[in-house]
Amino acid sequence: MPAAPDYPVPALEKGLDILEALAAASVPQSLSELATHMKRSSSELFRMLACLEQRGYVAREGVSGKFSLTLKLYALAHIHSTRDKLLQAARPPLEALTEQIRQSCHLSVLERGHLLVIAQQDSPERVRLSIEVGGEFDAAHTASGRLLLSHLSEQERAPWIRTLPKAGKKQFEKKLKEIRNAGFSSAESETVEGVRDIAVLVGNPSAGVMAALAVTRLVRRGEPVSDQVLLRAMLTASTKISESLGLSP
Repeated sequence: MPAAPDYPVPALEKGLDILEALAAASVPQSLSELATHMKRSSSELFRMLACLEQRGYVAREGVSGKFSLTLKLYALAHIHSTRDKLLQAARPPLEALTEQIRQSCHLSVLERGHLLVIAQQDSPERVRLSIEVGGEFDAAHTASGRLLLSHLSEQERAPWIRTLPKAGKKQFEKKLKEIRNAGFSSAESETVEGVRDIAVLVGNPSAGVMAALAVTRLVRRGEPVSDQVLLRAMLTASTKISESLGLSP
């Protein structure tokens, strides 16, 4: 992604620094504490805090007079659903990816105990594979599902693990660890013979936003694109989607 032009806006940057400092703090902060943390003078921050308080972004405690964030930023962030934002951010990178690799790709999330396909971008080739949007699959038996499960906490993935045969649970956990360490998931398709599934992560699990970008690859005779080239192109697309969401991959 090209670097954004550098047009300094000191007042705006100061206000954003205050919001980020309050978000990072575990307890309300006084004016002097903020000034020390941000390495600025109290007089620099006073008017900015007054403006943020007037606009409803910060609130002051009645007794101590210390500042903390309100829920206004949260409310603004949730005017549109996370999924809507994900789909909007994903559309251009998915279109560019299919043009580059000449394969269809799709985006999936974990929902209600299944892997749910939320977006599909068709290959420009005449012969192609498509995955139906809205289709639900067993997460444990798909490359995308295993990738997403590998980034859940042990407690979060427990419901999926409980459905597996007792003898296979330890091996499955080992597989998830390998996937997480590798940074991608790949396997022969368990539903269609002759195709290979490759999936990479979109978003950031620590931010609570993640999806799997997957290609169900049809291998054509004489095709020059190797798995390594395909994977690099997919990782580039996933990074662009994540950055469009304001997330560090």
